[in-house]
Amino acid sequence: MTFWPENYEGSWTLAEEASRNGIGLHSGKSSEIRLHPSDKAGFHLSWIGSQEFSITLAPHQVRHSALCTTIEVGNRRLATVEHLLAALAGCGLTHVDIEVSGEEVPLLDGSSLGWVEAIAEVGIVPANTPHKRLLPLRQPLSCHRGNSVIVATPAEQFSLVGVIDFSQGAIGQQMFSVELTPKRFIQEIASARTFGFRDQLDALKASGLIKGGSLQNALVCDGDQWVNPPLRFSDEPVRHKLLDLIGDLALVGFPKAQVLVYRGSHSLHTDLALALFNSCS
Repeated sequence: MTFWPENYEGSWTLAEEASRNGIGLHSGKSSEIRLHPSDKAGFHLSWIGSQEFSITLAPHQVRHSALCTTIEVGNRRLATVEHLLAALAGCGLTHVDIEVSGEEVPLLDGSSLGWVEAIAEVGIVPANTPHKRLLPLRQPLSCHRGNSVIVATPAEQFSLVGVIDFSQGAIGQQMFSVELTPKRFIQEIASARTFGFRDQLDALKASGLIKGGSLQNALVCDGDQWVNPPLRFSDEPVRHKLLDLIGDLALVGFPKAQVLVYRGSHSLHTDLALALFNSCS
């Protein structure tokens, strides 16, 4: 049985190298990710076969991109990092070297499950150096984008409340809350898959997006029904929204706060990550 940390207080790295390969959601191109143990706190990115030094990932490297989170390091970009980063941080890892080939992280099954399985295959061990902890949040932080809002309020533990509201009957209004620990992340969040809408697929493809999307790596909603059931949870969409949020907070760390998000987006999550970085680092 794989050992998982009880909380996010400790410093952890991988026992051995883990890897996965697959197709990127938007590029449709194959890529490989290799995850290595590290003695250096944080997540550090390099490209397979490159002689360049690895670069420590930070919130200011996030760039705007449609329907995913993209990071820019030097003159390179890596897209759709959120499910991988959610798995690393959600499982409690704090020290990891990431090697990548290609321009986009593989989507795998559309959730973080494949990355959690890769981590479980090699195991987690204590890191040799401490990780950087956020300072306590002194007062609430809030960020708005249109009708969407995200609020972080000081608390004893890191907890999440997600609320979504879609006109499509298959989704409708959903709410899910969790006091996050690595075990709860794995059991309640990690396997929730990304989702899209049947009536938007042609427009997205015409815009050069979702070239690698399929019914095997994304749920597709068609009004009052799902094109490719069954769902893994009755409220899988809102759980996936929290998965994205966890990935988007991974580069700044998890605050001792309750984070409530209504109609979240990657841009909104990034706004909060930067606010936390500026307030609590």
